[in-house]
Amino acid sequence: MAKRRANGEGNIRKRKDGRWEGRYTAGRDPESGKVIYKNVLGKTQAEVKEKLARAIENSKGLDVVKAGQYTVGQWMDVWFENYAKIKVRPSSHKTYKGYIENHIKPNIGRIPLSKLTTLEVQALYRKLLTSGRVERTESKQQSKGLSAKTVHNINQVISSAMALAMSQKLISSNPTDGCALPKVEHQEMKTLAADQLAAFFLEAKNSGVFEMYYLELATGLRRGELLGLKWDDIDLDTGVIQVKRQVARIDGEVVEAPLKTKNSYRTLSIGADAVEILKEQRDKVSGGYVFPSPNGGPISPDSVLHMLHRVLERAGLPKIRFHDLRHTFSTLALQNGVDIKTVSGMLGHYSAGFTLDTYAHVTTAAQKEAAKTMGNLLGSSIR
Repeated sequence: MAKRRANGEGNIRKRKDGRWEGRYTAGRDPESGKVIYKNVLGKTQAEVKEKLARAIENSKGLDVVKAGQYTVGQWMDVWFENYAKIKVRPSSHKTYKGYIENHIKPNIGRIPLSKLTTLEVQALYRKLLTSGRVERTESKQQSKGLSAKTVHNINQVISSAMALAMSQKLISSNPTDGCALPKVEHQEMKTLAADQLAAFFLEAKNSGVFEMYYLELATGLRRGELLGLKWDDIDLDTGVIQVKRQVARIDGEVVEAPLKTKNSYRTLSIGADAVEILKEQRDKVSGGYVFPSPNGGPISPDSVLHMLHRVLERAGLPKIRFHDLRHTFSTLALQNGVDIKTVSGMLGHYSAGFTLDTYAHVTTAAQKEAAKTMGNLLGSSIR
């Protein structure tokens, strides 16, 4: 027989399978008037007693009936349409939707929202790491599992959706809390060395893309920011560029989009050589974009990457990402005495601390060189 707890908080009983169960009321169905019961399980009576007290406390104020109307998949759709589409930049919409449709819904989408557990989320992540890749022609040569970074991204999506469910009193806790996530191996930063720039620029000139890559290495702009530049953003008399927008591929279309963060909206100064190169570029093109496509619109970000790889191959240089040109700008600037705060501002980072962490290897080398210089200076005074 069930053991009734004080104050009507719930019942605890030992089941036939040897486990202990605690049951408590979680409201009434507004249509039938029937009591809604929930339960917790444990190996010992003491464990269940603790779990039951915590569950009752957490359930206070929950809209149990409303929560019962959603599966995890249905709630992910609600979150995406009413929250993510507003909070997340448009260029990420397709990625988030892909996580939901390709990975979350097929695995845990049918589970009732209020029943989703940390263990089920953890099992999802384990599966994605071993066999989560969607079968596509271009992915046949790749590992069948998703990368650790992608699993982290999916966890972020689920966590955000569950946090919204908590704020709406649909669930009492976030099932992603306590999940063990795989360690992300950060991709090694690659840059062009100073003695490789001549070969790079020579081949860029031969390929007709010198102006674009020179400006990139002179400013460290993100790829989308570079492609989004318009002549109205540049004052060639004062050598000033205003970064106002980016170009991105959204739902298959190459379009203008807002910048990544508020710090990305910034004003940059450029040198005399860059001004002259831009004047030459202005004489070559027509329309509003500094680097237009053949039809006068923005260039596809993918095309610019392919151009870069062709230039590098023809110049006999190692293959790097477009973003590594941005790293090249930062590294060369720091190595040649530009202070970290100035570099951070030019990059549009949210703090100099973030820039310092990103380029710690450069600043560490500079510190060693400074220590050597000071050692030589002080040493000469005591000899």
